[in-house]
Amino acid sequence: MLQIKDLTYRVGGRTLFSEANAQITKGQRVGLVGMNGAGKTTLFRIIANALEPDSGNIHLSARTRLGYIAQEAPTGTTSLVETVLAADEELSKLESLAKKATDPERISEAHARLADISAHTAPSRAATILAGLGFDEAAQQRSCSEFSGGWRMRIALAGTLFSRPDLLLLDEPTNHLDLEASVWLEDYLSRFAGTLIIISHDRNLLNKAVGHILNLENAKLNMFVGGYDSFKHALNEQRSHNQALHEKQLRERAHIQTFVDRFRYKATKARQAQSRLKQLARMEPISNAVEHRTIPFHFPTPTGLAPPVLTMDNTAVGYHEKTVLQNLNLQIDPDDRIALLGANGNGKSTLIKLLSGQLQPATGKITRTKNLEIGHFAQHQSEELVETETAYELLSRKMDSGSDEKTRAQLGRFGFEATHADTKIGSLSGGEKARLLFCLMSTTAPQLLLLDEPTNHLDADARDALIHALTEFPGAVVLVSHDPHTIDLVADRLWLVDKGTCRTFDGDVNDYRNLLLSKQIKHEENTDSVEKRKGRQDRREARRKRAATRKNTSALRKSAKASEERIEALNKNKIALETKLALPETYEGATSDLLELAESLTNIKKEIKKEELLWLAAEEELAATAIPTNKGAED
Repeated sequence: MLQIKDLTYRVGGRTLFSEANAQITKGQRVGLVGMNGAGKTTLFRIIANALEPDSGNIHLSARTRLGYIAQEAPTGTTSLVETVLAADEELSKLESLAKKATDPERISEAHARLADISAHTAPSRAATILAGLGFDEAAQQRSCSEFSGGWRMRIALAGTLFSRPDLLLLDEPTNHLDLEASVWLEDYLSRFAGTLIIISHDRNLLNKAVGHILNLENAKLNMFVGGYDSFKHALNEQRSHNQALHEKQLRERAHIQTFVDRFRYKATKARQAQSRLKQLARMEPISNAVEHRTIPFHFPTPTGLAPPVLTMDNTAVGYHEKTVLQNLNLQIDPDDRIALLGANGNGKSTLIKLLSGQLQPATGKITRTKNLEIGHFAQHQSEELVETETAYELLSRKMDSGSDEKTRAQLGRFGFEATHADTKIGSLSGGEKARLLFCLMSTTAPQLLLLDEPTNHLDADARDALIHALTEFPGAVVLVSHDPHTIDLVADRLWLVDKGTCRTFDGDVNDYRNLLLSKQIKHEENTDSVEKRKGRQDRREARRKRAATRKNTSALRKSAKASEERIEALNKNKIALETKLALPETYEGATSDLLELAESLTNIKKEIKKEELLWLAAEEELAATAIPTNKGAED
């Protein structure tokens, strides 16, 4: 399906890819991960032919239909449903041809192809996707121009999913979604029948929707079998092994250098010393592969307060005499960890503004305990930063102390050390700007943190660092997030914002996820139609054919699975042998034992190569029959 061969690409004097290689077979669902700025989005643009590599090439199978969301969100007076329907170019051309053609044969061919692609189900499919992404029936009939940029990016995503591409490229698709839409997308992608590559820092999505992880690190691409958690485990094992090899090489270099320093000017040893110098020059350095240092978050410890720190009694709140939430009877204690659930537009951000004091109650009462300090993180705040200022200049203005030492100490809590604190804000990445906002909101050592989508611009490691900081924080936290992993690890109470009020949700994030999925299934059943029933009949027939094909390819799939398991076992043995060979005491024993270890390692490497060829051959043969080996890849 997709082959990346010896890819090299540089930008601004920096090498993003250096002879990188990867192969993705038909039906694979792959998560593309790597540090912020590593080049993940650049790789998508190269695959989409929007950028030319410096060398190497990208090969796509012939007539592959590529699904890639354009940077420009759709706009104009066209309704959402019409916009999504138009995203399937083949469908639009065939329908136009069927209406305008005069040649009976061409009309017949157009109608036959429309039947093949189940064109009669297109309106219901478009409506289902839009509903899953948060657009109700009334919203689907409105024009694109009536929606904000974030919502229009959802429309673009809906169109890309509807077009049923052979290869789907998604770059951080959940950034513009709430938890409800993220859960729907996770479920949709887990059943996607085509080939998928997704860039995401959403751990849940990468555990549930993909079967392989493609890691971009040090300008190279490496494929791992399994979801994100499996990948992290394998990567940590690999880094521990590389660290052992790195330390062994340092000892070897030191030993050789000692010999050279001792004998290079002694006539009888000069030739041997020169030989050792050449050996040093030829010795390829093994990088120190200890996991990249993730900059931690350190929220200052607040002064203690007696419970409750905030209460609401029959409170209502809204805008311009329009009530958004009412009958609010809630309480926050000093050590509460609360996550707000509910679809976008239900009032989560309104409730956060009420808690922070940006909005006042329309009716009822809100009571905050004396000396309560509140730290508020909002999504839009990064857009209000003055880009010509440095982090230090900004914080100096915000802090009352005026002390250089205190200002730099606060910046240091969030990773802004030395010259980094004097970098212009305009030159900071999205993740660095987020850390700066965390730094600003905590200057008063708040007892209550209000966090509205705090993880949007953080990579997976930075999200873990934030989660750790929040669990260590002794004050109260109220969190809005589309990331179930963050909610699950931070929150111990859930509030559901729905139907014009907010109440406690009895259950955990997984219970809420299951509730959402059951509602979606019920909604689809309640909105059933002749077209959808016909579509299900077509899918049942397709499944029957696939079942027959699976039966015929059972032995082949078992062979591929066995090879995969064999490769995993051999790799574990290989790591064990390499680790043993990296230990100094191994070389203090008998030479025969050392030679036996080296021979075993050589044989295992040969077996791995042989097994990989068998696995690849089986995968290619299965791909030719369009039977994916990943669980859940079917419609």
